[in-house]
Amino acid sequence: MKNLAIALIALTLVTFASPAAAQEPVKASDIFELVLRDGSRIFGTVERDSGQEVVFRTTTGSTITASRAEVISLRRVKGRVADGEFRRSDEHRSRLFFAPTARSLEKGQVSVGVFQFLAPFVQVGVTDRLSVGGGTPLIFGLGDWDRPFWLTPKFQVYNSDASQAAVGVLHIFDTNGNEAGIGYGVATFGSADNAITVGAGVAYAGDDRGGILMIGGERRVARNLKLITENYVWRGGDGFISGGVRFIGERLSADLALAVPMGLGDVIAFPVVNFVYVF
Repeated sequence: MKNLAIALIALTLVTFASPAAAQEPVKASDIFELVLRDGSRIFGTVERDSGQEVVFRTTTGSTITASRAEVISLRRVKGRVADGEFRRSDEHRSRLFFAPTARSLEKGQVSVGVFQFLAPFVQVGVTDRLSVGGGTPLIFGLGDWDRPFWLTPKFQVYNSDASQAAVGVLHIFDTNGNEAGIGYGVATFGSADNAITVGAGVAYAGDDRGGILMIGGERRVARNLKLITENYVWRGGDGFISGGVRFIGERLSADLALAVPMGLGDVIAFPVVNFVYVF
């Protein structure tokens, strides 16, 4: 299993760190979605809007003239144009399946989701660099633990077009005075569609401490689809590897993956299912 982990890390670097396809010089702020009464949904730029008709240039370079009576809606959308195709931005790009990337929520953005149908969470962008959040599981009560809660502050310390870095804490506590968590640093390299994320942290529970390493990757393979991997190694060489897909909507994203623990002897895979909505 350790050899498998090494191979997966190498595959992650080769597959997910490769350069993204060349992009057409269209700014995200310039892209509009035009919806017509005949059911057409078209992406492109507005050449002219006289109030009575709209002249619209599509992502493929064609020009459409539509009267205002034919237009149901015309609005800006987040995304980019690649190979003549509009691709919505991944609004859940601040996380992989579970681990944070070094990207940050924008000020005022709110991310609400549920991990594995059992762990709802919320994360709020306080500024463009600082976000705070928390949650509590729907099912609780394990050993000495009463109902647990978790807090997830994250601060982005560096941001550029090609890389970001952030620090944060996942702190868990309950009403019986139990505490545990992970303090971490994380860095993301690449674009919003194709990137590598690496992280290191210290897990703690009472007086016990232990290091943990994470490497993950994401790669856009279709207009509304990403491949994602997220992998961990901790003290003793144990950990787990995971891989799957993210289905990207305008606000809602859904993750579906398989995770395989390392160090158990037998190979056991369990499903990972997440849903996230970003306001």
